[in-house]
Amino acid sequence: MSAGWSYRLLALIAGKLRRRKAQTLLYRICYRLFDLTVVVAILALAILLYVHQYGGIVVSRHPEKLKLAESSQILSADGTLLRTLPLPGSGYRLAAMLDEMPQLLLDTFLAVEDRRFYSHQGLDYRGILRAFVNNATRGSLSEGGSSITQQLARNLYLNREKSWLRKLNEAGVALELERRLSKDEILQLYLNQIYMGSGQYGVKAAAKRYFGVSDLKLLEIGQIAGLAGLPKGPSIYNPLDHPEQYRIRQKLVLKVMYQSGLISYAEMQQAARQTFQLPERERASTEGIGVSYLDAALREAARKTGITPEDLRTGGYTLVTAMNSGAQQVLEQVFADTSMFPPDGSDQQVEAVMTIMDHHTGEIIALMGGRDPQEGGLNRALLDARQPGSAFKPIIAYGPALESGRFTPESMLPDRKAAYGTYRPENLNGIYRGQLSMRTALQQSVNAPAVWLLQQLGLSNAREFASRLGIKLAPEDNNLAIALGGLHSGVSPLSMTQAYSVFASGGVYQEAHLVRRVTDKQGRTVYEHQSKRKQVVSQATAAGITAMLRSAVERGTGQKARMNLPVAGKTGTTQLDLPGVSSKANRDLWFVGYTPQWTAAVWMGFDRTDSHNYMTAGSGKAAALFAAVISRAAAQAGSSHE
Repeated sequence: MSAGWSYRLLALIAGKLRRRKAQTLLYRICYRLFDLTVVVAILALAILLYVHQYGGIVVSRHPEKLKLAESSQILSADGTLLRTLPLPGSGYRLAAMLDEMPQLLLDTFLAVEDRRFYSHQGLDYRGILRAFVNNATRGSLSEGGSSITQQLARNLYLNREKSWLRKLNEAGVALELERRLSKDEILQLYLNQIYMGSGQYGVKAAAKRYFGVSDLKLLEIGQIAGLAGLPKGPSIYNPLDHPEQYRIRQKLVLKVMYQSGLISYAEMQQAARQTFQLPERERASTEGIGVSYLDAALREAARKTGITPEDLRTGGYTLVTAMNSGAQQVLEQVFADTSMFPPDGSDQQVEAVMTIMDHHTGEIIALMGGRDPQEGGLNRALLDARQPGSAFKPIIAYGPALESGRFTPESMLPDRKAAYGTYRPENLNGIYRGQLSMRTALQQSVNAPAVWLLQQLGLSNAREFASRLGIKLAPEDNNLAIALGGLHSGVSPLSMTQAYSVFASGGVYQEAHLVRRVTDKQGRTVYEHQSKRKQVVSQATAAGITAMLRSAVERGTGQKARMNLPVAGKTGTTQLDLPGVSSKANRDLWFVGYTPQWTAAVWMGFDRTDSHNYMTAGSGKAAALFAAVISRAAAQAGSSHE
């Protein structure tokens, strides 16, 4: 065989080998591609299954997320807004239905945030693809491509972490929301849930905060553009903190509105030129007042409605209280005057409480639960923890005596030392007059006659009389020491106000209350106080007690309560009685009294009375505080009606 043929044969064999290798490589590539396709398909199926399963599980486990917390509001008796209650995290939300929003607002949000909202099923695939390409180009997750439904899913159920897993979870929840809710329901949730900066959630809260507009249909074009521009960056585009950035964003949204055919060119130009005077943060004269009052009102509303305090705060309720904001302001102004109180102790401030009630209606019009009340703090006005001292005598001794018909204010009572078993009461000054009238005994707050009188009446009769005034005594109080206000647990200033209000109103009991009405977010009444007047004490008894209590103010221990109004009232003092401490040391100072319009109780003392924290001042301090508050509040009320 020639050399040429040999070369040709070798070349032929080599060519065949190359072709065979090429075919083998092609086969391998095809097999690999097939395997990869199968893997990708399985992975896609797994992802799809995960997305659907995750969304269903998350939404099913947290149905409460679809019920947005909404700030409740508390109003005074005249309808003035006292407080919009913050949500957990200190934000505010005022929810609105879609039909409360102008169509231009809805269309603008859709044009800016999700043009295809009503045509996609929760995921805008074109937007997602665009975002994917841009993110891949930049090598980051800077662009979201999220639909309104996805944004709602993220805000309700997820965090803002930028990761592929979070995007998958977001897609799953979005798809589940689309299955459960209509498009209008999703849009309404979104517009009420979205954060709008400055602690405001939802378009209604933002409109009110930034523009002072409560009715969304009164929004102007420029304001609508401003609101629609906020979700992009609420911290950098809100008009309060960044007015220049806000204007730039607003003009961009106006351009989008024009390009989308929502407004004309002239309207765009006019809105771009228009400026709005941003409202100062609402600081009405009533803002910040009544911390203790509102705490007590929320507790009462929860008790009356069966709604938890937390739900009352975040359920969009409106609580109409009985607060007289003028009287409450006067009360807080007087409490700010340190000269009205005894000196502080070595490591505690002297505390004080005052409650004021309109005894014609039973409404508590003003209340202070401490000198420096804090939200969620101790409300001393409601605690049955203080010994009332001699302020309890009209309730447990003199009132029952007159009601029995056996005694009158002029009846003579023994004033001498006496022992009742092991109980040996004493007059504070150590002076005994043999006998004196009931009027004088109450006027001068003499102890011995009160104890003798209670012993004559019987404990059961006296306790029953006190219960008619709203004071239920414990079984441990079945002893004569209660004649001088020595109670097992004590009473609250509010309960003392309630009790004296019966004397003030001619023997009529009306339940003391702070809440007039509670309505839900739809305006439906869920609770309304029904005033019930009940004659629990005879008018003669009430008149007799009132006459004696006026004498106590005019010529007795309550003289510092005198003012240019008829006043009836009684002081009360409980001594500290600790070894090694001055005999002048006092634990509790009281004055409880009333004018023709109002009944009020004042208490002063320490939260923890001990050898380093006690008062040497007398109950005249409490009487003086009563006079300062009531006289000023009454004068203000009188001038407001002229």
